[in-house]
Amino acid sequence: MALTEAQKKANSKYREKSIKRIPLDVQKEKYEEIKTAAGKTGESVNGYIKKAIDERMEREQ
Repeated sequence: MALTEAQKKANSKYREKSIKRIPLDVQKEKYEEIKTAAGKTGESVNGYIKKAIDERMEREQ
């Protein structure tokens, strides 16, 4: 289902207000390793990385 213009505008406004992008450069081989590991858990690469960060931050507190 396609988004309406109002939905696109609302999504854009939300992203500008609430989301901060973090550039992450990894070698292609490392990306493939991450992608494979994420796929095994049924997660996206983005979700897998976020979960890894959260788990490490929790351990270090």
